[in-house]
Amino acid sequence: MEFQHNQPEYSVSEISTRIKRVVEDNFDHVRVRGEISECKVQAGSGHCYLTLKDENAALSAVCWKGTMSKLAHKPQVGMEVIATGKISTYAKGKSAYQLVIEAMEPAGVGALMAMLEQRKKALQAEGLFGPERKKPIPYLPNIIGVVTSPTGAVIKDILHRIADRFPRHVLVWPVAVQGQGAAEQIAAAIEGFNAMKENRPDVLIVARGGGSIEDLWAFNEEIVVRAAAASSIPLISAVGHETDTTLIDFASDKRAPTPTGAAEFAVPVRSELISLVEVLGARQNGAVRKMLQQQGECVQGLVRGLPRPQQLVATMAQTLDGFSERLGLVLPRFIQQKMERLSALRLSPKFIALQAERQSQLLQSIVQRSDAAMLRTMERKTSQLERLGGMLASLNVLAVMQRGFALVKDASGAVVKQAAALSDGQAVSLQFHDGTRAATIGGGSVTAKSKKAKPASTLQGGLFD
Repeated sequence: MEFQHNQPEYSVSEISTRIKRVVEDNFDHVRVRGEISECKVQAGSGHCYLTLKDENAALSAVCWKGTMSKLAHKPQVGMEVIATGKISTYAKGKSAYQLVIEAMEPAGVGALMAMLEQRKKALQAEGLFGPERKKPIPYLPNIIGVVTSPTGAVIKDILHRIADRFPRHVLVWPVAVQGQGAAEQIAAAIEGFNAMKENRPDVLIVARGGGSIEDLWAFNEEIVVRAAAASSIPLISAVGHETDTTLIDFASDKRAPTPTGAAEFAVPVRSELISLVEVLGARQNGAVRKMLQQQGECVQGLVRGLPRPQQLVATMAQTLDGFSERLGLVLPRFIQQKMERLSALRLSPKFIALQAERQSQLLQSIVQRSDAAMLRTMERKTSQLERLGGMLASLNVLAVMQRGFALVKDASGAVVKQAAALSDGQAVSLQFHDGTRAATIGGGSVTAKSKKAKPASTLQGGLFD
C-alpha cells in the first residue's frame, strides 16, 4: 500500500527559481561591510569575482565589468569596503548565493590609509621614491607646464604668482583633478608634456587645491605616481594644503606645500635678481679698481728703483774713457812688434811664386770637388722627382677613370664606397674623366652575362669564314 503525500513535487530548476525569487525579493538592495579576502579579475570578460568576510562568515560577490569601470577605488585584497547591491542565487554547478555589487567604497578613512600605506611600501620597494632619481629644478625656465583644472582657483594663483615674480611662458594642460578618470587624465598630461617636440616645458607643475583624502585620491593612484617618476622633465607637485601628503609628492622632484609655493619654486623674483646683479656688478667694479690701484703702486715702486739715464750715460762714458786710454798705450806697441817680425822675414820672389802656385792648385781642387758633389746631388734629386712623379700618376683619379672607372657620389657630394650604403630610388651622380652625369639607383642586383659558346666547327664553313 503506497503512502499518499499531499505536498506538491518540484523539479530542481523549479525549487532553484523559487529560492532565487525569495532571496532577490527580500534582499534586492543591501549594504554589506567586510574585508576583501579574495579578488580575481577575469582577463577575458573583465568581471571581478571577490569574497567579503568578517570574523564569522564569508560572502561571495561579483562586480560586473561596467560597474568595475565606474569604481573610484579598485578592489584589493585586505581592503575593508562597504559594498552596495543585491543578493542573488547561482544554481548552475552547485547551489550558491552571491552579492551582485552595484557600488563599492572603502569603509572609512582608516581603510583608505591602510591601502595607501600598502601601496606606498610597494612603490618604494621598486625605487620610485629614491633620492638618486630626483632632478634639479632649473633656476630660470623659459616655458612652464601646468597640469591642473582650468576652472579652479589653483591655476589663477599660479599664473598670478609667476607674473609677479618673473613673467614666463606658461602652458596649461587641463585635467579633472578628482572623480572617475581623473588619474588617467593626469598621467596622460604628464606623458603628453614629455612627448612634445616643440615648445617643450623646462619644468612641470602638477597642482590641486585642498580636500579630503577621497578628493585627493587621484594623486595616489599608481598610474599617476609612475608617470611622475618616469618624467624626464623636472616635476614639482603641489597637491592640497601643506599638511596633505599624496604619493605623487614622493615621486616628484620637488614638493611644494601649496600651488602658490610651486610657482615660487619655479621662478625667482625678478627684482631680487636685478638687485643681485647690480650688487655683484658693483663688487666687480670695486675689485677691478682696487687691483688697478695696487698694480699702479707696484709700478711706481719699480720706477723708483730704476737708475736715471744720466747716471747710466756717465758710467758708460767713464768706462769708455778707460778703454781708450789703455788702447792708446797697447796699439802702437802691437804694430811695432808686427813690423819687426815682417822685417825679420826675408821672402824671396821664388818663395812667393811657389806659395801662389800651391794656393792655386788647392783652389782648383776645391772647385772640382764642389762640381762633382753638385752633379751627384742633382742626379739624386732628379731620380727622386721622377719616382714621385710616377707615384703621382699612378694615384691620379683622373688617370684611373680614363681606364673606364667612375666615382659614385650621393646628394651631399660624399663618395659612396659600398653598395650597401645605397637604397632603391636614391639619386646619385657619376663622375667620369670627361664630366658628370646624374643617375638613380634601381632595385635588384646585376649579374654578369656569360658569353655564349661558339658552335663547334663543321665540315662546311660559313659564308664569311
